[in-house]
Amino acid sequence: MARSALLNVMVSAVTKAGRPLARDFGEIENLQVSMKGPADFVVAADRKAGQALVAELTKARPGYSFLTKDRGLLPGTDESHRWIVDPLAGSTNFLHGIPVFGVALALEREGQIVAAVLFNPVTNDLYVSERGAGVFLNDRRLRVAGRTALADCVVATGIPHLGTPDHPGAIRKLQSVMIEVAGMRSSGSPVFELASVAAGRIDAYWQEGLQPWDIAAGALFVREAGGKSSDLWGGEKMVETRSICAGNEKIQGRLLTALTTARG
Repeated sequence: MARSALLNVMVSAVTKAGRPLARDFGEIENLQVSMKGPADFVVAADRKAGQALVAELTKARPGYSFLTKDRGLLPGTDESHRWIVDPLAGSTNFLHGIPVFGVALALEREGQIVAAVLFNPVTNDLYVSERGAGVFLNDRRLRVAGRTALADCVVATGIPHLGTPDHPGAIRKLQSVMIEVAGMRSSGSPVFELASVAAGRIDAYWQEGLQPWDIAAGALFVREAGGKSSDLWGGEKMVETRSICAGNEKIQGRLLTALTTARG
């Protein structure tokens, strides 16, 4: 695919930030088996990737502001543009030697996400999307799956774990969906789950307790692949409610119904 100047800037930034992550990932197994050593190593890797991203993007687009996982809000002089950055999406996977992680980047213009990229430096998978121009994985255009019955679908979500709020509610939703679908999956990274919906590998995804950098790039991928995403109440307040439900139009609606039933 022919990339715009904007996408070229974004791809250059995520690949430069991602290559050192691949090298650091190779060192995880060599660290002492303790929580402190590997965890501190991951924090340092996250910080280095974030610094590389901010430096590269600031050079290319001076004045744009940032919302980053590692550094919070970094205001700029251009109030209409904001980069939304996750320099190490899937950090728990990274810590445990699971190669589902990467650099996620989205550009918000006047409150709308207009471009997004996601790069996994271990697999070299690169997702790119620009509003109105589709979404591509390594230059192959993506489309959401076409299944229309939940019973035929594989659906993903985050499995409740230590730190997940409202475990009983999360488990009720999980049980409500499990009995209606062909399979359940969890990759450990919201943006990679949403990219998999866009690629048609999984049929739908829902999650609560998310941050803007978990949602921004993936929601654009799903939309540009012909899918639909909303918050868990069917509205557009995904960032405000910290929730998302995504899939093709029919399956997304049916998944929302199952989740609403579980909520009672």
